[in-house]
Amino acid sequence: MPTDLAEPVQPVGLAAAFARRGIHYGWAVAAVTFLTMLVTAGAVGAPGVLILPLQKEFGWATSEISSALAVRLLLFGLMAPFAAAFMNRFGVRPVALVALSLIAASIIGSFFMTQLWQLVLLWGFVLGFGTGLTAMVLGATVATRWFVQRRGLVVGLLTASTATGQLVFLPLLAALTEQVGWRAAMTFVLGMIALAAVGILALMRDRPADVGLAPFGATQIVPAPAQAASLGAMLASPIVALRDAAKTSTFWILFGTFFVCGASTNGLVQTHFVALCGDYGMAAVTAASVLAVIGIFDFLGTVGSGWLSDRYDSRWLLFWYYGLRGLSLLFLPFTDFSFYGLSIFAIFYGLDWVATVPPTIKIAADRFGEKATLVFGWVFTGHQLGAAFAAYGAGFSRTVYDSYLPAFFIAGALCLFAAGFCIMMRGGEAKPIPATA
Repeated sequence: MPTDLAEPVQPVGLAAAFARRGIHYGWAVAAVTFLTMLVTAGAVGAPGVLILPLQKEFGWATSEISSALAVRLLLFGLMAPFAAAFMNRFGVRPVALVALSLIAASIIGSFFMTQLWQLVLLWGFVLGFGTGLTAMVLGATVATRWFVQRRGLVVGLLTASTATGQLVFLPLLAALTEQVGWRAAMTFVLGMIALAAVGILALMRDRPADVGLAPFGATQIVPAPAQAASLGAMLASPIVALRDAAKTSTFWILFGTFFVCGASTNGLVQTHFVALCGDYGMAAVTAASVLAVIGIFDFLGTVGSGWLSDRYDSRWLLFWYYGLRGLSLLFLPFTDFSFYGLSIFAIFYGLDWVATVPPTIKIAADRFGEKATLVFGWVFTGHQLGAAFAAYGAGFSRTVYDSYLPAFFIAGALCLFAAGFCIMMRGGEAKPIPATA
């Protein structure tokens, strides 16, 4: 991105008002993106506290409910590369508003469901498509467009919003579910979606050039790149990016390790931790509170990871993150689910929940250049494939073996393997692959 002196920068509209107060408008865009990703993540994580209530109300088995949640996680990832293409073509604000509308529709429709296929349709497909239109690609897009300096920090903050939203809302949702029912809990999520939509309408802008600004840390306005000649070319752009990226070992290592990342976080702990604790006599609200502690430490760990990724070799950061996460998952079954044991688990696991994202994005940006957001979309697809694998696999383990513990042992072992693969990537900044016309 160019940073040489050029024509004077003339901010307009709200950006000018922020500039008069010494604030770059990119921070306002980052703030509303933080809120949107927080709310979207809350919608993704909410079904994790609803497995037991749905079992009681409808009599569905854990594996049946898990199949719907696995579809949601799968689509959450498969949509990511196309979400990047949609944002490039139509703009960030319209895509984000459509995403929130689909999420709201899935929740409202679920208030009236009576059959399992309706759960799969609403919380699997509709919620999956809606959340997938934003996913982590929204944060990566905003960070790369609006920031030259502090980009790693912004990625860390926005990534932390995703994981924190998935976890911190859970105690409140669990309490609402226990006291007044799961529909009241989902109504709260609807209110947060409406708040995020208002923020997007008021503050979200597509690029710094739209408000007469250079990106934060740059001095030259960067015009929007030429759009694809047709809708077909736009839809094909993620496939072209995948074709080029798939020729490199870096892509497959990032894809595989992110598969493990999803399997050991969203798919396993986020989805099944409350039910796992219930097997050991812990109340849902208490178990959700442990997840909230994980979310708090995740915020600290992910922001810190963004800071570290600007300064240290991302391969070694990923080695330590996956290795420590694997050890914490292997330790969990030996905590006896006591307050002391779970507190140790929550701290170490929480610091590492999605700390993997900033260094992964940095490696993708260094290696794939202009195609970084599209390639990261495919890498994130690997994350959600892993999440879907674990969401269904853990439910299958609970139904067939009457225990979640095999799934946690497998996830811990996979993390240790991922740690080894991370340091196999070549060091330094590789020359980005060229953009395809």
